Amino acid sequence: MISKKGQRMKKILLLLVLFLMLSTLLSGCRCEMNEVPAPVESIDILVLESFPVQIHVVIDGYLPNPCYEITRIEQHREGNTFYVTVMMKDSGLVCIQVIEPYQEVVALDVYGLPAGTYQVNVNGVIGSFTLDMDNILPDMEE
Repeated sequence: MISKKGQRMKKILLLLVLFLMLSTLLSGCRCEMNEVPAPVESIDILVLESFPVQIHVVIDGYLPNPCYEITRIEQHREGNTFYVTVMMKDSGLVCIQVIEPYQEVVALDVYGLPAGTYQVNVNGVIGSFTLDMDNILPDMEE
């Protein structure tokens, strides 16, 4: 027969073991999270003084905490609109809850475009730029 003191010690020991097992599981969690669009606060479109013209988009945003990271940036064009997608992913670790600013610079693929006004959409934040002339080197064969 186990005394009341022995039963109490057994319960405490069992709770301690359960607590340690749970702590180990939670601290070592390398949970796979899916990519999601990164928050974008603003974009700045830079028209570089060169010919052919080069266009860079400076993207300013923030990550929800330092455990997030930018995983990829993609761009494509539909008509006169460039779509730039900035994706992020959480490491799944326990992390301090403070936003982490980021800045990315993306060179748009504008060579060969005709003169005109173009929009840039970065995760829903929109800006525009204008090409005053066709953005192609003239034929040197004359």
